[in-house]
Amino acid sequence: MKRFASLFLAAVLGSAGTITAFEWFNNEEPGVKLEYLTGVPASKVAYKVDENGKVVPLDFTTAAEKVMPAVVHIRSTQEARRQTEPTQMDIFRDFFGQQMPQGPSQSSGSGVIINENGYIVTNNHVVQGADMVDVTLYDNRSYTAEVIGTDPDTDIALIKIMEKGLPYLSFVDSDKARIGEWVLAVGNPFNLNSTVTAGIISAKGRNINILGRNTEGGSTAIESFIQTDAAINPGNSGGALVELNGGLLGINTAIASPTGSYSGYGFAVPSNIVSKIVEDLIKYGVVQRGWLGVSIQTVNNQVAKELDLPVTDGAYIAGFAENSSAKVAGMKEGDVVVKVDDTPIHSNTDLTAYVGLHRPGDKINVVVNRKGKEIEIPIVLKGRDGTEGIIKAEEKSEYAALGFQIEEVDKNVLKKLDIDHGVRVTELGNGKVARYTDMREGFILTRINDIPVKSVKEVNNILKSKKTGELIILSGIYEDFPREFNYAFRM
Repeated sequence: MKRFASLFLAAVLGSAGTITAFEWFNNEEPGVKLEYLTGVPASKVAYKVDENGKVVPLDFTTAAEKVMPAVVHIRSTQEARRQTEPTQMDIFRDFFGQQMPQGPSQSSGSGVIINENGYIVTNNHVVQGADMVDVTLYDNRSYTAEVIGTDPDTDIALIKIMEKGLPYLSFVDSDKARIGEWVLAVGNPFNLNSTVTAGIISAKGRNINILGRNTEGGSTAIESFIQTDAAINPGNSGGALVELNGGLLGINTAIASPTGSYSGYGFAVPSNIVSKIVEDLIKYGVVQRGWLGVSIQTVNNQVAKELDLPVTDGAYIAGFAENSSAKVAGMKEGDVVVKVDDTPIHSNTDLTAYVGLHRPGDKINVVVNRKGKEIEIPIVLKGRDGTEGIIKAEEKSEYAALGFQIEEVDKNVLKKLDIDHGVRVTELGNGKVARYTDMREGFILTRINDIPVKSVKEVNNILKSKKTGELIILSGIYEDFPREFNYAFRM
């Protein structure tokens, strides 16, 4: 009974003095000592430090109440797509140059309000390809959102609704987050609005190879995820990962699961990366990303043995791209980056993430291990275009926004086709024209809604004058099949 009382008292008081006992392990090797804990080592487990630095009992309710009003439900809608098989409506298809559409598709996710004037962060994959993005607030108010900008390399998107005085979350320094800290994940999994789950930070700097990559001249994707065991499921994408004072620590992005549902591993883009992306999109309209121009490989014990390296961690420089700022500064193949400024580099993920937080023109000091000797190399970062200046956002034309590119047509071609005006479609990308019609590249566009078009500029001006939802009919011919085709869709 006394022993039980001691255990109970130790647990309640946080085990200020843990009682220990030693016992000799009786085997063939005498003198092996095992330590047994007879108290309950609960010190600090039941407490947290609040925003004022005061130690208070562990409690999730305060953070949950603060965060839930700032997390929104996002529904992205893609309009009806054309069918791939012929329908009975051949007359309609022949006239409009398209097949009868299927029903619209819809997906959902989450977002985090980061500014009282309606700026919301979510994942790029939540809004990618959407014709309409609807946002529902915690209090059930709904809005149509504008996509301000996206960054596929980090899977982050910034959208905005026309409202003021909204509840929002502030960013905290994700670099200061520690493995083992309690965190909350807030989002809308399986359309279950405002769901809060709790867990800990399981790891930092995770690279799980889920983002698109451009391997020519090095990867452009930045994966340095915070891993958590807080339950994250489909629909949580774009939601908040917060520390226990309600500060935004990351944007929930992915899960690792054999079933597609929670199985213990969730991943969030760290807030320091998110805030940099957001600042760039608001200030410049496009992400400003510094670029070393190197091909890199994580160094471990096996790599160190194979390449005869003097270190067992870091980022190995395997090669250089054109316009490489690292090569210009004096870095060599075979160097191992071990530190940038005051930040240790243990892997290629560390290096990519650190450089990705800088803009073209920024200066960094890279420390490399070269055949056992550490050398510091100052580097001025360039952009992927090879310049050190700020990257300007391209003014997107109306036709490019619809997913196609056009050029002027040679007068001899027009004369051969017995027409006196038109522009040629040179490229069809991922846009409404490609999604909702069966137009082919090479189509010579002669009229938009029966208005003759004689130049690229005229096409742009006509499309600019059209309103969202207005029916657009693109008329024209092909060189190899000179009868008129009509392609219809809605703006």
